[in-house]
Amino acid sequence: MSKALAVFHGRFGRATVYQLNRPFNIHAHREGHLIFHVGGTPAHIDVCDQRYLIGDEWIVAVNPWEPHNFMPNDSDNGAIFFVLYVNAEWFSPSAAREQGPWFGRTYFRRTVALDRCIRRTAALVCGAPSLGCLDGELRQLIDTCYEESWRLSEPLQQRACAAVTDFRVRKCIRLMSESPCAEIELDSIAKESGLSRPHFYRLFRHQTGVTPNLYLNTLLMERALDALVATESPIADIGFDLGFSSQSGFTRFFAANVGMAPTDYRRAAKVLRA
Repeated sequence: MSKALAVFHGRFGRATVYQLNRPFNIHAHREGHLIFHVGGTPAHIDVCDQRYLIGDEWIVAVNPWEPHNFMPNDSDNGAIFFVLYVNAEWFSPSAAREQGPWFGRTYFRRTVALDRCIRRTAALVCGAPSLGCLDGELRQLIDTCYEESWRLSEPLQQRACAAVTDFRVRKCIRLMSESPCAEIELDSIAKESGLSRPHFYRLFRHQTGVTPNLYLNTLLMERALDALVATESPIADIGFDLGFSSQSGFTRFFAANVGMAPTDYRRAAKVLRA
């Protein structure tokens, strides 16, 4: 079973160290996503239907709303990954002005300097630091990765969910976002927005880059993660609030999208405050 070794939530997003040995469901995040291998067996990451091998020599960068999945190699112990989820507003202002909060490449080499920075920052995360000692390290690592991803020529960028222009899709997103629930009937959302079911699915994916189901799952995961670290509510109550009929159903959903049980995630999670 995969497990969280360290999890920190802060104004930047999330910094995590995971031991992973099981595949996830295809999922997406609202944040930018940096994945670093720091121990164990190399594995594969699927991003937008392209498969990448991630070991000590490479970095995988996933942009907001790009569908992706983790695929372990055959190993009982799996591998250890240092993973950053970066809020769009936390990208440096100069970077956002030039290219926006997007990485230029999905897959790029891990330089010697980057490797040192990655391992130093991962060690800080595992050492339960204060925000004061981690904030600067995270900023340096994120900025360096951002610059390295854009340094290469002919970036292979796919900007999913960059701009939703259709008012009906915006209404669907608003309806889902107001009260995300596992029991939401997407057909009803489509009807309320004046769309037939086939048209709704085609238009939503064209406008956002993801399916309505994946978008809703992302909203549910965000609410679940926030509730796990910001409240002391029982796991069953969090699941019920999100529309799951049983704790086991919520646990299966969480494990399929995060790779571990919500109890394991909560046990490892801490909140960094300024």
